[in-house]
Amino acid sequence: MAFLFVALTATGPSSSLSPDANPTAAPAPSSDPKPPHAAAASAEPIATLPPIAHRIAGGEFDFIVVDGNSFTSIGSRFGESPRILARDNGKQVTDRLHTGDTIHIDDRHIVPVEGSDLIEINLPQRMLFHFESGRLSGAYPIAIGQPGVQWRTPIGAFKVIQMREDPAWRVPASIQREEEEQGREVVDEVEPGPDNPLGKYWIGLSFPVIGIHGTNHPISVYSYRTHGCVRLHPDDIEALFNAVDLNDRGEIFYLPLMLARLDDGRIFLESARDIYRKGTGGIDAVRALAQAGGIDTLIDWFRAGEVVTDQEGIARDVTLKSQRAGGTPADPIAATTSERTRTVATGASRGLIAAALPPH
Repeated sequence: MAFLFVALTATGPSSSLSPDANPTAAPAPSSDPKPPHAAAASAEPIATLPPIAHRIAGGEFDFIVVDGNSFTSIGSRFGESPRILARDNGKQVTDRLHTGDTIHIDDRHIVPVEGSDLIEINLPQRMLFHFESGRLSGAYPIAIGQPGVQWRTPIGAFKVIQMREDPAWRVPASIQREEEEQGREVVDEVEPGPDNPLGKYWIGLSFPVIGIHGTNHPISVYSYRTHGCVRLHPDDIEALFNAVDLNDRGEIFYLPLMLARLDDGRIFLESARDIYRKGTGGIDAVRALAQAGGIDTLIDWFRAGEVVTDQEGIARDVTLKSQRAGGTPADPIAATTSERTRTVATGASRGLIAAALPPH
């Protein structure tokens, strides 16, 4: 299947390194990160969206709160904005949660591209999807590079070139300067262990000094706070690390708007924040794609407009009411959607959810 990305060509890997940065044994990086090419900052708005997708990861389920949970911690674990999570549960994001409270979660995300043995990362979604032998085997929330030009996560194809357990982190000069300017203690190297921002696993990529890794600060996942790397929850990076091999391929995309038509006829639209200000194409691009795919008469365009404007980062059903078929696919794990409702009680581990729900 061919994919069109009219204005979002690779910007050239940024040389940024961070608490997301290359471990000691990585190929020697430049000690001073440089901003991506200037052209990236002036990219024109997207003229064409990616082709209509056919799969959704995640689902709807109920989460039973345990001591220490907050909307922020729950949202970072499941890939949903804390503000939206609170709103959809009739609360404020600052409200205190109590043990035994039930929080409804909707962490559905459109899977924009499908492939074999592919690590797919979509930056606006803050999601990483992993395919094994053509099957979606994992969908994980991530943290990505900060919006400032210097620390943006690069876009483009890559290969896995390094895999390390218990990595050390050599702190680059640029990060040391940043720490010094902020009045923090400056160190040259952080040994493996609980204080290492890289966490327990490092997957090095063919992008200069950029990698996929864990974290010692799980609540930071599903954010825009790294210095270019892709950060996963400790449980998720362990699962991914055990599932990938050297030379596995992957690609990082920048797709704020995506449209999907599932096998049961429902149509979903996902709109995420254009955090790097590259443009989205807006509702006009969605209309053009729907018309080209012959599904424009099946969409509730008022609802679609709301989804585009709200930029919630969750796949929302925009099927015209008269066209909704209802029901669920016969095989929700292998099918195009994994929407189900479950009641889950867990403190921090998303692994229990993954066992109960189709790949997520």
